[in-house]
Amino acid sequence: MWPIIQKLQKLSLNTMTLQIESPNVYTQLGVAVSVTGIAQVKIQGSSKEMLESACELFLGKTERDIERVALETLEGHQRAIMGNMTVEEIYKDRKKFSKAVFEVASSDLVNMGICVVSYTLKDIRDDKGYLKYLGMAQTATVKRDARMGEAEARMESGIREANAEEKRMAARYGTDIDIAKSQRDFELKKAAYDMEIQTKKAQSDMAYKLQAAKTKQAIKEEAMQIKVIERTQQIELQEQEIVRRERELEATVRKPADAEKYRLEKLAEANRTRVILEAEAEAEAIKVKGEAEAFAVEAKAKAEAEQMAKKADAWKDYQDAAMVDMILETLPKVAAEISAPLCKAKKITMVSSGKGDVGAAKLSGEVLTLMEKMPHVVENLTGINISKNIKAATRR
Repeated sequence: MWPIIQKLQKLSLNTMTLQIESPNVYTQLGVAVSVTGIAQVKIQGSSKEMLESACELFLGKTERDIERVALETLEGHQRAIMGNMTVEEIYKDRKKFSKAVFEVASSDLVNMGICVVSYTLKDIRDDKGYLKYLGMAQTATVKRDARMGEAEARMESGIREANAEEKRMAARYGTDIDIAKSQRDFELKKAAYDMEIQTKKAQSDMAYKLQAAKTKQAIKEEAMQIKVIERTQQIELQEQEIVRRERELEATVRKPADAEKYRLEKLAEANRTRVILEAEAEAEAIKVKGEAEAFAVEAKAKAEAEQMAKKADAWKDYQDAAMVDMILETLPKVAAEISAPLCKAKKITMVSSGKGDVGAAKLSGEVLTLMEKMPHVVENLTGINISKNIKAATRR
């Protein structure tokens, strides 16, 4: 530049950060919201045309003035974009909103030589709680979707776990089946081996027992042979003992016995002769005595017969008197038989009604009462009145 003729002015090419506030802007559906955006802008020095436009508009102005122009331009475009979108669109798709503001603002600022480096939606808010409720609804939806997703995830996880458990159990059961089959094969083979071993052992035991039985039988046979020999020897000894005892008996008993027998035979013969003689004498005496006793019996019988004949003749003459005599002789015996039970009694208990005799007098009275009834009994049996006959005999 030429001093005094020309004048020097500077234009900053630094990047400027702008915070764009758009309070209470009505959106497409009439809901008022406030939006805060952040933009990075600068003078484009790489393009001659844009640099010349910036020099024309901003040369001689401060950086603050440039920021204010850019801020107002961006704020206007931000409001315009907010009016063409709903709150949901701005809230849910911030990238779309930022891109729209960036494109519209860049087309205007580029004519001023200003380049928009970036634009970002920093914040969106409202005074009526719309975004809060929108967030709550979205939160509820998200929670619902989250729960549904979680339930689906759990269901899918449960299905997968069930499938995995099924596969695991199938594998386990398959393994158990294989183990059981192996165990069964092992047990069968072991049982076959055990049976073979037990068979061999049983055969061995039977052979051992058979051999032991044969050995025992041989031992018993030997023992029996020994016993037979011992028994034979004992018999021979007993026979020899018998012969010895017979000889001893012959010497000590039989010969003395024969001598004693001869002596006793002689004595017996002498005694027999004596007894015969005594018996003959006693028989003779008994015969004489018997004849005498027979004579005496005969004489006694004849005397008794004569007495009975005389008594019969007397009974024929006296009849009832004789019968009465016999009855009177018999009455004391009857009285004795009646009183016999009383004589044998150890203790007698008598109960009196207060009338009549008691004690011994009572007993005597009972016996006499029985005796008084005897004549009636005799009369009923024989037809003979004892009292009448006694009175008749007394009168004679």
